[in-house]
Amino acid sequence: MGFGLSLYTCAQVARTTLPTVAEALVGRQRTEIHDRRLAAFARRVIRKTGIKLDLRGRDQVPADGAYVFMSNHQSHMDIPVLYGAIPARTFRMVAKAELFRIPLFGRAMRIGGMVELDRQSRHRAIASLRGAEAALAGGMSLWIAPEGTRSQTGRLGPLKKGGFYLAVATGAPIVPVALSGTREILPPGTTRIVPDRPVRVVFGAPIATAGRQVADLSAEVAEFLATHVVPGHTLP
Repeated sequence: MGFGLSLYTCAQVARTTLPTVAEALVGRQRTEIHDRRLAAFARRVIRKTGIKLDLRGRDQVPADGAYVFMSNHQSHMDIPVLYGAIPARTFRMVAKAELFRIPLFGRAMRIGGMVELDRQSRHRAIASLRGAEAALAGGMSLWIAPEGTRSQTGRLGPLKKGGFYLAVATGAPIVPVALSGTREILPPGTTRIVPDRPVRVVFGAPIATAGRQVADLSAEVAEFLATHVVPGHTLP
């Protein structure tokens, strides 16, 4: 069952990736097409895996603004969960450069407007942040996992500062998002998806960034996450 769900999820990734690349080859690229395709991917994976979503605080976040959503990072299942939960009509994720090197998948990510972040090169990292600034200026929201990598223990790791500098530079409000339960669906070191698990997603109110210090913003987001992330095995 769990391995079959993993194969299903991989098939849904391919179902999203292949038409995105094919359409780009014939010059058919529109943001709204990518938006619909990503939302459909999330709905199918959430439904098939039996994820029981508990969304809290989402009504605090208007759907028509450009925000920097910041969440903790528990597993690859964070992706469909957040694409099914975040209220913004158009948002893309800031992802590590390694994902963009995967054949076809990486190309589809670029075509779809995902932002590549290469932490091994300061020059490329700065270029990535400039691209992210342009996306926010154009009204697109971004999702960043400021821990920079998945937590192996479920505990919140230290938050990197790049996303906070980006939010301050653009004036985009930060929306903290606490994820609980996705680690139990796809635990570290396995490719087997555990079905029918509860997942809680808690949204904080948008945090204004104008005139704020990066250290203060980081501390505020860290406090929110520490308060609202709970061990997945304790979810009802």
